[in-house]
Amino acid sequence: MQLNGNILTPNGWVHGELAFDERIKHISGISADPDDNAGDFILPGFIDLHVHGGGGVDIMEANGAGAKVARMHAMHGTTSFLATTMTAPGSEITRALDDLAAMREQRTAGGARMLGIHLEGPYINPGKLGAQPNFAKNGVAEEVHRYNQIVPVKIVTIAPELSGHAVLIEDLVNDGIRVQLGHTLGSYEQGVEALNRGASSFAHLFNAMTPLHHREPGMVGAALGHADFAEIIPDLLHVHPGAIRAALRCIPHLYCVTDSTAAAGMPDGNYLLGGQTITKCLGGVRLADGTLAGSTLTMDQALRNLVSIGLTVDDASNRLSANPARFLGITNRGQLAPDCWADLVVMDKNLNLKSVYIEGEAIDITHA
Repeated sequence: MQLNGNILTPNGWVHGELAFDERIKHISGISADPDDNAGDFILPGFIDLHVHGGGGVDIMEANGAGAKVARMHAMHGTTSFLATTMTAPGSEITRALDDLAAMREQRTAGGARMLGIHLEGPYINPGKLGAQPNFAKNGVAEEVHRYNQIVPVKIVTIAPELSGHAVLIEDLVNDGIRVQLGHTLGSYEQGVEALNRGASSFAHLFNAMTPLHHREPGMVGAALGHADFAEIIPDLLHVHPGAIRAALRCIPHLYCVTDSTAAAGMPDGNYLLGGQTITKCLGGVRLADGTLAGSTLTMDQALRNLVSIGLTVDDASNRLSANPARFLGITNRGQLAPDCWADLVVMDKNLNLKSVYIEGEAIDITHA
C-alpha cells in the first residue's frame, strides 16, 4: 500500500510517497512546506492516554466495552490508547480489567490498539473528586501489582499529598509505571516533591487540582514551573484557550487527551460514567449537579481545536502522537518512520479526516 501527500516525519514535512504494510516500509520525496501544494496531510495516528468510553459504552461496564470503545475512537483517528478506569471498589476495577484482558495481545479488528491501562484513581483526594465516584482511598503498590497482572498498567493518577503516597510513587516508578498527579488538593511544594520522587505528568492539567495563585502556586504552579510532561483536554470547554497557550509555553512535551466518556460519538442524552449517570448536552457532559464529567472529544476534533487557537498542524499533531508516545517510552508508534507501525491518519487541507490505518489495516470511518 502507498499514500501520496504531505508526510509529517520526525525531521519535518516531506512531499512524496509513504509505502507500508503492517509497518512503514519507506518514505520518499522532497522537503516541502505543505502550504505550497494541494496534497493531503499524512500524519502519525493519534495516541490517547485517557479514554473512559465512547460509542455509548463505558470501560467500567465490562461486557465487551473495550472493543466497542476501540472501534469508535479508531473512526476518529485514534490508533492506540489507554483504557482508563474510574475510582471504584477493587472488585469493579478487577471486573473491568478482566474484560479487557483479551485485548492485551490481540488488537480488536477495526479498532485502535489498546496499549494498557490508565488507573485514574482510586488513589485520589476525596476532597477533589471532580466527576469521580466517592470510592477514593490511599494506595498501596501491591494492589496496583495485582491489576498489572491482568492488563499492563501504564499510568496511575494519584494525589501526592495522601499518607503513604510518597513511597507509592517511588515503588510504582521503580516498576516502570508512570505516575501522574491529579484529583489533588496538594500544594506547590507537595507537587514538586512528587516530581522529585519520580512522578512525571499531571492529569488533565488545570482541572481537579489546586490552582495557580501568585502567593500559593498550587499544583498548577508545580506543573507550569517544573513539568516536562502533562496531559490537557483541548475541547475548549475544560480549559480556556489562553490557559492552553500558557501551558504550551511552560511544559515542553504537553500532550493532549480526550478524557472521553460513553457520550463521545453519540447524540445528546444520558450515559454512564463509572456507574454514574451523565448527560450530554451542548457539546459537553455533566453530572446532575453540573460538574463537568469527562468529555465528548475525539482526537481529530482535538487537532482542529489546537489549530483553531493558533498551533501549526505539525505542532498540533505532535501533541497528539509524538509527545504521548515519548511519555510512555514508545519508539515504534507516534511517528512516521521506517519500521514503525503503520498507524496513519490522512486529513485534507481543511483537516477533515479522510482515512485511518492501524497497523496497516484500513479503518471504515464512514459512520464516524
